[in-house]
Amino acid sequence: PMNQQDLKALVAKAALAYIEPGSLVGVGTGSTVDCFIDALATIRHTISGAVSSSERSSERLRSHGIAVFDSNTVERLPVYVDGADEIDPAGNMIKGGGAALTREKIVADVAARFICIADESKQVQRLGRFPLPVEVIPCATAQVARALDALGGRAVLRDGVITDNGGRIID
Repeated sequence: PMNQQDLKALVAKAALAYIEPGSLVGVGTGSTVDCFIDALATIRHTISGAVSSSERSSERLRSHGIAVFDSNTVERLPVYVDGADEIDPAGNMIKGGGAALTREKIVADVAARFICIADESKQVQRLGRFPLPVEVIPCATAQVARALDALGGRAVLRDGVITDNGGRIID
């Protein structure tokens, strides 16, 4: 039987089928994406490089000899590969639990196609197994928390987490 790490490696390897030779690849972040980066390293000589949604992924890409480009230098990516925190039966998902929310959305926005890699542990009947992450700039933390509270939520600042962008996470 396959364990969760084996499943992550399997979905990561399957995503290689969507990589266009000679192209730049959008790369997300997280434990499943770590497996994708390791798989991508096996075909690194067939791609131009990557645009990453986090410093964590950028470091891993570079450690495999894959050039990392700043998103400001890229107009369009053929594909962006990332994981998800939860996926419901309709295909709705929650992303960003790892605190790379803003950069994930920026890289995804320049991609023509989003490939979500996830193992069966991410499937839920109803979204909301854990708090929904919201990234805010530091000077707006209290204001955003009040707004979320007014919508019926219960905003809680995630202690000790500063995002790649210098923001804070409210759950």
